[in-house]
This record gives sequence, C-alpha cells and structure tokens, in this order.
Amino acid sequence: MSSALRLASPLVLAVALVATAGTVPSPAAAPSAAPAAKQPEAAGYGGAVASVSAEATDIGVAVLRNGGNAVDAAVAAAAALGVTEPYSSGIGGGGYFVYYNARTHRVSTLDGRETAPRTADQNLFIGSDGKPLAFADAVSSGLSVGTPGSAQTWARALQLWGTRSFADSLKPAEKLADHGFVVDATFAQQTADNATRFAAFPATRALFLPGGRPPAVGSVFRNPDLAATYRELERQGTAALYRGDLGREITALVQHPQVDPASGWNARPGKLSTADLAAYQVKQQAPTEVGYRGLDVYSIAPSSSGGTTVGEALNILQDFDLKDASSTQYLHDYLEASRIAFADRNRWVGDPSQVDVPTRALLSQRFADSRACLIKPDSSLTSPLAPADPRHPARGCSTAGTPAPTTYEGTNTTHLTVADRWGNVVSYTLTIEQTGGSAMTVPGRGFLLNNELTDFDFAAPVAGVPDPNLPAAGKRPRSSMSPTIVLRNGRFDFALGSPGGATIITTVLQTLLGHVDRGLSLEQAIAAPRASQRNGAVSDVEQAFLDSPDAAALTGLGEVFSSRPAEIGAATGIQALPDGRLQAAAEPVRRGGGAAAAVWPVGPQ
Repeated sequence: MSSALRLASPLVLAVALVATAGTVPSPAAAPSAAPAAKQPEAAGYGGAVASVSAEATDIGVAVLRNGGNAVDAAVAAAAALGVTEPYSSGIGGGGYFVYYNARTHRVSTLDGRETAPRTADQNLFIGSDGKPLAFADAVSSGLSVGTPGSAQTWARALQLWGTRSFADSLKPAEKLADHGFVVDATFAQQTADNATRFAAFPATRALFLPGGRPPAVGSVFRNPDLAATYRELERQGTAALYRGDLGREITALVQHPQVDPASGWNARPGKLSTADLAAYQVKQQAPTEVGYRGLDVYSIAPSSSGGTTVGEALNILQDFDLKDASSTQYLHDYLEASRIAFADRNRWVGDPSQVDVPTRALLSQRFADSRACLIKPDSSLTSPLAPADPRHPARGCSTAGTPAPTTYEGTNTTHLTVADRWGNVVSYTLTIEQTGGSAMTVPGRGFLLNNELTDFDFAAPVAGVPDPNLPAAGKRPRSSMSPTIVLRNGRFDFALGSPGGATIITTVLQTLLGHVDRGLSLEQAIAAPRASQRNGAVSDVEQAFLDSPDAAALTGLGEVFSSRPAEIGAATGIQALPDGRLQAAAEPVRRGGGAAAAVWPVGPQ
C-alpha cells in the first residue's frame, strides 16, 4: 500500500465531489489538496486515540476533549471510519468491542459479529453440482451478506458504558460525510483494485467510481447519502436498521442484487430477511483471560478465535526465555507457538451457540504445556500440524492425527484504540470483511454491505474431521479479530489490535511479544517487520523480514517463507507510561500510515 497521507481536517474545504448518480462531476474538475501528514505516534494527557484515519482520530479526540469517555469517543470514531474507511467498516458490517472500566478494574466485551440467515444450512455455499462455490462466485453477491451488527454494537456500548447519546455520537461522522474528506493514495488504490466488481453494481459505481473512474488523489470525496442515513439513525435509533425502512432496503438488495446486465456479473441472491434483522442481538460476554509475564491479557472469546489462539500461544511460550534469546531463536519460538495454536484453533473454535467450543480447556496452562514440548530449538515443525484435544492434554505432545487446515479469510478490517482521562480503555476491531465487502452499496444509503458469511468454511476442509465453522442457521462465522487489553496489577498497561484476516492473530501476538519480551516500545513493536505462521506449509512474511539476517537463519531451521503479502496487518495501540502520560501508536507506513493523537500532547520527558 502507498504511504500517502490523508488530510486531518477536510471540513474547511468548500468544494467536493457529489457522489450520487446523475450529479457526479468529472474527476478532472475535482479540487486538489495536499494531504496533511498523519502522526503515527503521540503522547500526552487527557486521553488518546489511535486509528488508521486522521479524521476518525480527530473526531475521537474532540469527544474526549469535550468531556466524553473512551466509549463515547470510540463510537464516534467508528462512525467516522464508516465514512473514511468504507471498504473496511461501516454500518453494513460488524465487529468486537473490548472495554476496560478503570473504576471496577474489569474488562467486558461485546460480540457484534454478523449472523447467517435463519434459513441457512451447511449447504449455503454448495452449488447445484454438489461442489463448493468458488470464493469469487460467492463474495460479490447477496449470498455472502450476514446480518450487520455494528450499529447495534455502538448503541449497546453507549447504553452500558457511555455518557453520550447514540444520536450525539453519530453527529460528527454525519457532518464529515456531508463535507467530505481528501482522497489519499490508499483510498484511490483500494477503489481501483475493486473497480471491476464495483462497476457491476450501479449504486456502488455511482458512489465510488465518479465519472467511471476512482476518485483522484487530492480530490474531496463526499457521501451525502451516508450523511442522510446517519441522520435517520439519529432520529430513529437502531430500529431504523433492524425494524425499519433501512432494514427493508438492505434485505431487498440482498435477495435481489441490483446488477448492471452489461457487466455479465452473476450476483447470487441471498437469504437475509427482515425477520433476521429483527432477531439480531449483540452478545455481552466474558473476555478470554491469560496471565503472561505478570500481566493479565484480555481479549474476545468465541465466536472470534482471536482470544483463544493468542492466549494459547502465550501460554505455550510461558517457559521460553524470549527476553534473552537470540532474535532468531525468539522468532523461531514465536512461529512455532503460532503454528501449534492455529492447529488447535482450526479444529475446535466456532460459534459457541452452535458448536461445543472448549474455550476454558484451550486456555488452560496444562494443555499449553503439553503442546510446548513440540517446539525444538534446532528444527521446525511441519505444517499442517494435527490438532490435539484440549480436554485430554496428556496427549498434546503427539503429532498423530489429521490436520484441519486454515481456510481463507479476507485481509481487510480496521482497528481503533481509545483511552480517556479516567483510565477507561476501548480496543475495537470492526469490519465488512474483505476490502469493499460484498461490493453491494444499498441504493441511496451510502454504505457497502459485508461479505462476512464467506468466513464460513464452504465445506469441511478434510473429510471425516469435524468442522466447527460450517454455515448454519443464525450462526456467527468464525473470526480472527483480536482486540486486546493488557492489565498490570489490575490497572491498564496497554491495548492493541489489528486488521488482516487470520493474520490479525499473528500480528497481535508478535506485537505483544515484541513489546513485553523484547523490550520494544509499543510503536517500535507495531512498526517491526512481520511474519505470520498459521499452520501452513509456509509462513507469510513482509519483504523487510525476508531481507533480515534472521530469515536466512530461520530457513536453516526448516522454516519456509513466502513474501506474497506486501504488508501484514495495520495495528494501533495505546500504552500507559510511568509518568502518567498515554502513548498512542499506529502504523508509520502500512496501509498509508495511521493517526495517533492525545488530547493534551506533551513531548518526551
């Protein structure tokens, strides 16, 4: 992705692209602006925000400055991400919200994951020939769309822990959508990468391909339809989506996708109904929790696999000296622990309302110790590795059995981290799945629908091995989102999260290990070159990792690398510094760089 930067305060620009059908000016007529630099790290007092978007970060900081708490700021920033990061988030998607209450010293979570229609079954993605559909045949269609959860997540979080109304929290994003933001190279490239499928859907083409082309870098992109949708939600609350006209328009599009016949695109109809929307519920549930190096690490429990997989890997590494190990040995142990944890994740983790997920057993130290014996200092395991049964940890050191491979997940999504002056913290990962979601924009509404149902396995990857992630009625597809909050002696230490599909887990794990074990600052740990082993024959690595001396040494230990992804993840985080300041950190380069800010910035002391 380009490292071009986005303007932090675009509202002063008076001229904008009108991205609605019939009123789209030529991109050549769009104004030109030089995007202001994002700041990937910031320290100060009074609260802090880190996200991929300068506009979303600015809005979150403004809420904190005006007396709002971390939840108020997180919801306002998330709504803003729906404007500036529409290919990664928005009210057409879902996510997982993790909250630390500084008064009670407790961590709580919301599962706002999308759900399959109540008429779905395990044959949801099986074609008329009895074979699983190709991913490309399923993703850009109504068949891929699950019941959105974001709007209800925002309202529920505010109801439980916020101080501002739902309407007040949407207002800044509404104004941002009306006034517009300056297009950067990342947004332009993401649009260009999806231009073919965007062009197949008239409403999407009118909004995101003005004049038939991606918006020019430096132009101003407005979304008055989304602003109007936010105003409707402000007036009616989430009932507009789950029981009102907006919901009826969503289900009509899902059941009857609007496709340009000239495109030749086959957008399969989906099964989402108004009854599915009315039945949807965000789940308030306990977080996962593991102890690591005197810290308490909290994350999201299933339906996401993030908390259990990161937690198991940390437990496996408890007795490894990662602090004093050579960098090669440290990375080797990290990759092997991730390989093992993914082997177990693939076999056991799904939606616990539909399948038996042994969450407690997966996170037990006894089980992790039984798996740690597989890691040898002078050699690497071969993937795919067979899982073990966490309920029978005495057998954990065996490699016998049939592996359950890691199936494909889209690599987009976005993450924001917020802390307030009172010490409350939010770590929130939200998504519409892959870049651009289903590619279907609700006509006149200004947002894309998700393709989250393609996170289900279309069919069991291995015959005879139980698969916890097959489609089913009302089921949540397995996720890898891993919003994480870490406490020291009951008080906030740091928080982080990342987008990236299944690489979310490895990004969070590697960043956490780099910070805790290797002594990197949070911003250094976020910026470090990444490697991702997900129980595959090869580990995906960034080019900077492949160019390091450690890569050759690890190859000598049997690791195999692929540098196909240009970048892995796009993390943000916040750390509590010993002097009382908050340090917000985001990517310096990945996905165009992130934006970190503090309410009252103060430099190093």
